[in-house]
Amino acid sequence: MKKFLIFFLLIFLSNSFSAQELLANVQVNYSQIGGSNTQVFKTLEKSLRDFINNTSWTGKKLQNFEKIKCNFSIIVSERPANNSFKGSIVVQAVRPTFDSTYESPLLNLNDTNFSFTYTENENLIFNERQFSGKNLIDVISYYAYMVLGYDGDSFKLKGGEDYFQKAQKISQNSQNQSFAGWSIVEGPKTRAGLIEGLLNENSNVLRNTYYVYHRSGMDNLSKQDQSAAKQNIANSLMQLKTYENNFQLNYPFNLFIDSKKDEIFNIFNTTNNGSVNMNELKTLMSTFDPKDIESKWNVWK
Repeated sequence: MKKFLIFFLLIFLSNSFSAQELLANVQVNYSQIGGSNTQVFKTLEKSLRDFINNTSWTGKKLQNFEKIKCNFSIIVSERPANNSFKGSIVVQAVRPTFDSTYESPLLNLNDTNFSFTYTENENLIFNERQFSGKNLIDVISYYAYMVLGYDGDSFKLKGGEDYFQKAQKISQNSQNQSFAGWSIVEGPKTRAGLIEGLLNENSNVLRNTYYVYHRSGMDNLSKQDQSAAKQNIANSLMQLKTYENNFQLNYPFNLFIDSKKDEIFNIFNTTNNGSVNMNELKTLMSTFDPKDIESKWNVWK
């Protein structure tokens, strides 16, 4: 039995280090749109689900248990023309933790500047060499590679580099088009702002923290003695002090905090934290997430 578990773990690690495909749930919320013609949204939802789950993003064919669980939720708030839509997209992804049923959040992002054109029953085809002209497949494909990149980074140091570069290429193809949300000129919280920030050497500490947090921390919390795992998590988080003077406009950094803060709180919301310096950790998290000081960080003992 023990040999079987070791063999299973090696197979899992081998696939995870290179890449995983996606197992996506897709929702299209059109409750803010009046009128009776809702079939287009139902068709869009199914088409996007099939597109994300059936596209070979990595060149691998994997079993469902190997795929990355993720959610793509589109909220349509406007319909300026029959085939034109505006709204937002929420992208979420999780990863398994070793020897546990717990799934750790990789990404929790709300892109509020999403517009696209779509004709019911049209074929959704991704061409990585050029912008589609409609923005739908471009945004979805960009976030598919972002999910793959974050997953890769959580298993191996900079293990998601190839997929982040794919996302960067999509972002570059989408610049100077008629759709908002791409250009870094629009502000730091754009798609270009996220991917350019992640691939910048200034994010090396953040990406190292992301890797250590998951591999040396989360993947060891299932052990009976969690002291070492919690210490590794705390140590990785303390490395983020390097950003404390300029984190406000750092989109990749703030996305990490927003995606992980609930998990971080729950990990240390106990009296059994070993030798972790909780005062230091509390000060750090209060600096990076001041709006949750009373509800989270001051609750820690």
